[in-house]
Amino acid sequence: MEKIYWTLVKGCWVSKTEVTEVLAPLKKNQLSSGERIVRVQEEGQWSLTEFRVLKRYTDTTLLEARPKTGRTHQIRVHATHAGYPIVGDDKYGDASFNRLMKNKGFMRLFLHAYEITVKLPGQENPISIQAPLESRLQACLLTLNEDKFDD
Repeated sequence: MEKIYWTLVKGCWVSKTEVTEVLAPLKKNQLSSGERIVRVQEEGQWSLTEFRVLKRYTDTTLLEARPKTGRTHQIRVHATHAGYPIVGDDKYGDASFNRLMKNKGFMRLFLHAYEITVKLPGQENPISIQAPLESRLQACLLTLNEDKFDD
């Protein structure tokens, strides 16, 4: 099974390569309040996410994310670990930046399950299902200024 997500992150993702791999061990933790949170910790389970730039904006970057392992909150934690928190992420993101983005209409976590591909038993060819970006998120992207230096 392969999953592809689209996500909008804070900042200009600097990688000029086709794919950037984020390999970091993730460990589930429980805060004193009882809230569960995942952190990059040496004793965690190794996890891999591949990121690719789809479009750069002045203050944000639209990325394709392909989790190669299936850990809880993997894409969210790996993006933040790389220095690019996901827009609207109230658990692992940047609260002040999220407030600015709410003024542009971003009212939720910008993590969209774009495509899933699965090979079913007895079937020769895999099946792929795509879900277009919802209209509200598309409209929000239109409020952003495109980076004039996008390759």
